[in-house]
Amino acid sequence: MKQLLILPEGNPGLWFVIDTLRKNGFQAYIAGGAVRDFLLKRKPDDFDILTNASIKEVTIVFQDQKIKTMGKTFPICTINGIEISSGRAKFDPANFPESDLAQRDFTINSMAWDPISKNIIDPFNGKKDLEDAMIRFTKDPEKRIAEDPARMIRACRFAALINGSFSLSSLELILANKDKLDTFVAKERIQSEIIKAMGLKRPSLFFKALKKTDLLSKIFPSLDRCHGLDGGPHHGETVFEHCLMVGDALSKSMPVLRLAGFLHDAGKFDAANIKEGKLTFAGHENHTRAVIHDLERLRFSIRDITHITSLIKTHMRPLTDQTTPKAARRLLSMLDNNGLDYRDFMRMRIADKKGNLAKRPYTISEIRIRLKKIFAQMEGQKTFDMNHLKINGNDIIRILGLEPGPDVGRIKHQLFEMVLDDPEVNNYNDLEKLCLSLQIKK
Repeated sequence: MKQLLILPEGNPGLWFVIDTLRKNGFQAYIAGGAVRDFLLKRKPDDFDILTNASIKEVTIVFQDQKIKTMGKTFPICTINGIEISSGRAKFDPANFPESDLAQRDFTINSMAWDPISKNIIDPFNGKKDLEDAMIRFTKDPEKRIAEDPARMIRACRFAALINGSFSLSSLELILANKDKLDTFVAKERIQSEIIKAMGLKRPSLFFKALKKTDLLSKIFPSLDRCHGLDGGPHHGETVFEHCLMVGDALSKSMPVLRLAGFLHDAGKFDAANIKEGKLTFAGHENHTRAVIHDLERLRFSIRDITHITSLIKTHMRPLTDQTTPKAARRLLSMLDNNGLDYRDFMRMRIADKKGNLAKRPYTISEIRIRLKKIFAQMEGQKTFDMNHLKINGNDIIRILGLEPGPDVGRIKHQLFEMVLDDPEVNNYNDLEKLCLSLQIKK
C-alpha cells in the first residue's frame, strides 16, 4: 500500500547519502521512526536510511567519508553520523524493501518512504495502526519478541508516544513472555528505554503500559507494589497515581530528576501504618532501600542513584511562607549535605503539590515567596556546613581536655546546630564559651 508523503528538503547530509547510493546503482529509502514521526507531524530525532547494498558495499561507496559500523544480527553503519541499515538477514532481493520491513518491530515502525516517487511503502498497514493509536508487532509477534525481548518494553514506550493501546495478540504475547526480561535482556538496555521514556510528553503512559503488560513488576517492583495503595487523608488519589502525576509535572529535559518524581513516594508502601484509625506514611522519605535495589539492578550509575535517593529523602522538608530564617538555613544545609541544588528541590516540591488532587498547585506568588526565603539566606554567603565552623576537632579536644573519639564529633555537631540557630555566634570566642557550657553525655 503506497501513499504520497512530501518530506522537507533540509538535512543535506541525509540527501547526500541517498543520492550517492542511488548513483551507484543501489536502492535507498528513509525507513522506520522518521516516517512514523512525519506522519505524527513530529520532527524526527534521527533518520534511518534503508538500502539493499551490503555493509561492505556501503563502506566501499563511502570510503572517503567518516564511517562507523556496528551490529551483528541487524548490521548498520553510520556515514557522517547518518545511520544506514543494510537489508536485514536473508531478505528477499526481489521483494525489497518489503522483505526488510517485515522483520522490524512494530507496524508503525515498518514503513519506508521512497525519495523518488514520494510514496510511503506500508505493507503492514502501519499508517492505519498509527491513526488508530494501536501498537501491533509486525507480521509474526512471537518471532519479533523472540528475536529481541526488549521489544516488549519498546512496545510500552511507543504506546505512550502515540497515547495508544496494544492489539490483543500483542498484549497476550507480552504477558506470556514477560519472564524473558529476567534472562534475555541486558539491564543496561532496560535502563536506556526508561531514560528515553522520560523524554516523552507524558511518561506516565509508559508506566501505565508497563503495568498493563505486567512488566512493571519486573522493572520497578518498588513502584508496582504501590498500585492501588490508598494515598491517605491528605491525598485525593492513590500513591501510584500520585507518583505518575508528579513525574509528568517535571521537565523532560531532566530525565533523572523526572524519574525521581515517579519514584519519590515508593517508600510509602513500607512506611504505611494505621494510627488513630487513619492511614499514615510517617518517615516514608527515608524508606529508599527498595528503590535503590531496583536502580542498582538496572545498572544506574552511583551518581544517578545518589541523586534520586537524595531527592526522595529531602522532598518532605517543609518550606512555607512561615519558614523562619533558621529553618531556611537548616534546609540549605540539608540540601548541601545531600549534594542537591535548591532549584531541583523546588522543582520537586512544585511537582509534588501539582500531583495532589486534594490540594491546589502553588501559585506563582507562593513560589516567589518560598524562593525569597532561600535567597535571603544564600545572599552573600555559601551554604553553611560543618567545615565552616570557626572551631575544629583539635580545638574541642584542647578546650575540654578530651581524648579523640566520638564525643568530639558529637560536640561539634551540637555547636553546628547552635550556629544554624544564630550565625552570629560563629566566631572562636563564642564557640569556646558554648563548648565549655556543654555537658558531655556518657
